[in-house]
Amino acid sequence: MASTHDHPGERAAQDPVQLIGIRDTPLSVDEVLRAVGDDAAGGTALFVGTVRNHDGGADVAELSYSCHPSAEAEMRRIAEKVAADYPVRAVAAVHRVGDLAIGDLAVVVGVSCPHRGEAFEACRRLIDDLKHEVPIWKHQRFSDGTEEWVGAC
Repeated sequence: MASTHDHPGERAAQDPVQLIGIRDTPLSVDEVLRAVGDDAAGGTALFVGTVRNHDGGADVAELSYSCHPSAEAEMRRIAEKVAADYPVRAVAAVHRVGDLAIGDLAVVVGVSCPHRGEAFEACRRLIDDLKHEVPIWKHQRFSDGTEEWVGAC
């Protein structure tokens, strides 16, 4: 009998990047989950970033995201890098721009891999790298009238 590591499902897919997008409309967890679905994946990990009602000890009243025109291409580059470093079956990432309310989804990413540990690690790397490298900026307005810009997600 062949080793389990010899099965094609144990390896990364040929073209694992299934969904990348910058959207000015509400995001869907279901869309990302469908995009990363793969019969060879034993583990699927999702991260959902939502707009919270506070930051740095201040109450957030509202916020908006804006991005550089290269943001979607940068998201794809990062997704491809994660897929190259892990046995990714499928990867997806979408980020919202425009005005968002408290509780709205700001970012949804997903990764499927043959095993859960790989899926968790790849998903964590995906969101961390997106947050640090993609030119998306958050403009927060606080209840006390102050505001701030926060760089890269």
